[in-house]
Amino acid sequence: MTSWVRDPAFARDQPFGPQTLPYGVVDAGDGPRVAVRLGDHALALPSIARHLGDLAELVSGVSLDPLLAATRADWSGLRARLTSLVTQPSAPTGAELVSLSDVRIPLPFTVGDYVDFYSSRHHAENVGRIMRPDSDPLLPNWTHLPVGYHGRSGTVVVSGTPVERPHGQRRGKGGPHFGPSGRLDVEAEVGFVCGGPVARRVPTRSAAEHIFGVVLLNDWSARDIQGWEYQPLGPFLGKSFATSISAWVTPLDALATARVAVPDVGNPWLPYLVEDTPWGLDLRLSVEWNGTVVSRPRFADMSYSCAQQLAHMTVNGATVRPGDLFASGTVSGPEERQRGSFLELSWGGRDLIELADGQTRTFLEDGDTVVITAQAPGEDGSVVGLAPVEGTVLPAVDL
Repeated sequence: MTSWVRDPAFARDQPFGPQTLPYGVVDAGDGPRVAVRLGDHALALPSIARHLGDLAELVSGVSLDPLLAATRADWSGLRARLTSLVTQPSAPTGAELVSLSDVRIPLPFTVGDYVDFYSSRHHAENVGRIMRPDSDPLLPNWTHLPVGYHGRSGTVVVSGTPVERPHGQRRGKGGPHFGPSGRLDVEAEVGFVCGGPVARRVPTRSAAEHIFGVVLLNDWSARDIQGWEYQPLGPFLGKSFATSISAWVTPLDALATARVAVPDVGNPWLPYLVEDTPWGLDLRLSVEWNGTVVSRPRFADMSYSCAQQLAHMTVNGATVRPGDLFASGTVSGPEERQRGSFLELSWGGRDLIELADGQTRTFLEDGDTVVITAQAPGEDGSVVGLAPVEGTVLPAVDL
């Protein structure tokens, strides 16, 4: 490939080459600007506005919000124009390329509603066996609909933001105890960033009109708080304290080659969940705990696709709007080292997880850092990247 971008990480065999082009926001001290990632650099899009024509107004603000409010045709048109500009031999007039190490990278869009699903059969069965050992691990509705819950959008934070250990009630002898969580966990998930016109009852065939792109997501979970509060209404304070997402949004168009069918759930879908084309995704995740890779889940094992999740969460007449975010649920596979949460890896705290430095863990300790990464196959053997999501645990604040 001939390109004016002199960055070895901007190559087709690297995650953030011209086949990916994820969108984000950078601030080099002169205010936030919309940018596209090129390897380990970012191209500030206002600097090349003259080359983008009418599409320039979509990326001239301080966030991705105007771009999310556009249409699928606009998204595809902008991507095609940027691909042409970054792969030509000479730099476009005015192009400003900045190193990612020299900029602050804020949350790239305003998060609207947030929904989290529970779509890995392996994860659901593992959690059922751990938390309800005397019951059927998979509840009867699970193979008929994508189970989910509405989360708290105000605590969605960008990758790199530290996460404070939460307080809450926990089960104890003689009644609940209150204090910092002692079983802080992660959930390796994939998030879908919505866009396009406000809509209700989005059919699976229209998913691409309302999903702009994809991020990695860490649904931080306080398992002891969750275990006491979650029956009968499900997650609440055990999950609402923090959700981390990637700083860069990989466009849905970049994942066209990665689409696969979802696994058979064992019974026919109701008509509104039937897909005319497959919307599962072949994403390979990696979960790193203090520098040690402890799990490599596969998103292709998920039992519900993003199109089915979007169809289900709007089938009752609920709207989807630009900036809404929904998450896949924990990505776990059939093998032990494909489990996407530490609850599963430690089997509820029973088994020690050994890290490369010789330390052992069951759940997160203060100062621990977790990084989730992912890649997908692209066209002609290229690699498409999803930007990492990282977070470090801070001690609980005294109340």
